[in-house]
Amino acid sequence: MYTTINEDGVLNNYATEPQMYYAEYPAIWQQRKYLLQSAFATLIVSTLVLVAFSVS
Repeated sequence: MYTTINEDGVLNNYATEPQMYYAEYPAIWQQRKYLLQSAFATLIVSTLVLVAFSVS
């Protein structure tokens, strides 16, 4: 932790910053997994909307 003290004796604490890195583009198998997850999410949301309309 990085700490400084000003002329009035007040401490200022600074957190250490993590090393930055760039995200990598997802692989083909990861993209397919995302596609499958989005299909299931769409199915669940559309089912919930249809159930809500049928109940009301």
